[in-house]
Amino acid sequence: MPGDHREIEVKFYVKALSPIASRLSALGAVQIQARLHEYNLRFDTPTGSLERQSKVLRLRRDSAAYLTFKGPGALVDGVSQRQEIEFSLDNFDAARAFLGALGYQVSMVYEKYRAVYRLEHALVTLDEMPFGHFVEIEGPDGATIQQICTLLGLNWDARIVDSYAGLFNVVRSNLGLDTDHLTFDVFSGLQVTAADLGVHPAEA
Repeated sequence: MPGDHREIEVKFYVKALSPIASRLSALGAVQIQARLHEYNLRFDTPTGSLERQSKVLRLRRDSAAYLTFKGPGALVDGVSQRQEIEFSLDNFDAARAFLGALGYQVSMVYEKYRAVYRLEHALVTLDEMPFGHFVEIEGPDGATIQQICTLLGLNWDARIVDSYAGLFNVVRSNLGLDTDHLTFDVFSGLQVTAADLGVHPAEA
């Protein structure tokens, strides 16, 4: 969100998203993106060098296509902060072929449904993941994010600074899943609990 290519955010696991959407509406938040399906491809070298360096190279498709780089994350003022460079593309398939020609290969497929709201100086996203529902708050600093957390009635101590890929590794280990992909098809019929994810519900 900041203009210097930094991503500053936290996530919260919630049992349901509709109460959060209602609270956002009551607070005067503006919905800037209606619920939309995201399809993401995470790329790496054949030896997994990007993952070992905690770097992410991602190609995303929703209403458009985007190429994203994320650097290693750090915990600053209780929130996750990392470098993020993202720009739009006009051809998803050509971008995928381009990355393949450079020697990168798809290491993970993941998807979600996401709606985005603007509340004061923060972005609040409501994410439906294959393994549960999450609220993500992104802002200019930790203090702003904590303020929005309080307005939404979420428990700050339940915040998550790990990525969805990190949570996927946890649940995959806990449930003994033999898959590299975080998709709705893979998780169809599975009941995933907060304990499986290693998190706590954030509803107050």
